[in-house]
Amino acid sequence: MIPQSTQQLITRWRLGHIATVTPGGRPSVSPKGTFLVVDDSTIAFGEIRSPQTVSNLTHSPECEVNFVDAFTRKGARLRGTGEMVREGTAEFDALFPRFKEVWGDLCDRMNLIVKINVTEVKPLNTPLYDDGATEAEVIALNKAKFSEMYP
Repeated sequence: MIPQSTQQLITRWRLGHIATVTPGGRPSVSPKGTFLVVDDSTIAFGEIRSPQTVSNLTHSPECEVNFVDAFTRKGARLRGTGEMVREGTAEFDALFPRFKEVWGDLCDRMNLIVKINVTEVKPLNTPLYDDGATEAEVIALNKAKFSEMYP
């Protein structure tokens, strides 16, 4: 089960980094910016420019996705199995309107939907919290860093 706080994180940030394994056994990590929470145990992204990720998941469906709030430096690691949901199927027809509602015209570039059945969720956070920093302090620190990088 995906905790409510993790579902909120995914809905707020949408960008997840998915780790897969190539047919040759090498690790591969790729950012995907179209994630949605499908239900309490499933997330999905619209495949736009992800031929390697699709190939890797077809070969070995096990994967892990990390989501991190860049300001709080808190996040979640979701482990599960990927499944391709192709256009022309009832499942695609059921999921696609949810993507269209969030992503609009970007959906015209989606080749398929990659659904991930989540089997494990673990929290992520920065060691600053171990040292006693509060969330407000971490947010302020990261806002300052971002404003320096992007004035």
